[in-house]
Amino acid sequence: VAEKPTPQPAAAAPAPAASAVPKPKPKFGGAPQCPRCSKSVYAAEKVLGPGGDWHKMCLTCKTCNKNVDSTTLAEHAGEVYCKACHGKHFGPKGFGFGGGSAIMHTQ
Repeated sequence: VAEKPTPQPAAAAPAPAASAVPKPKPKFGGAPQCPRCSKSVYAAEKVLGPGGDWHKMCLTCKTCNKNVDSTTLAEHAGEVYCKACHGKHFGPKGFGFGGGSAIMHTQ
């Protein structure tokens, strides 16, 4: 028994040249974007933080949401933490730093 050949789809049209591809239109205004909320940061509401300009309300600790400023913040992997939370999550670990290890047992 002879099988019928299946019809093949027509060849796709060649891709247009790179110069024919429309370029995205530039954004006007050029306000920088907040790293936390990705919205525009205007001069009246901006504070300088890690990675550029932030909204004052967005510059908070990622863990406890406490407002921080340039003197009370710690940065780790592009995220903002207060110094207390940064120490808890990324501080030294191991023998001697846990609770109860400061008590010396003598017999």
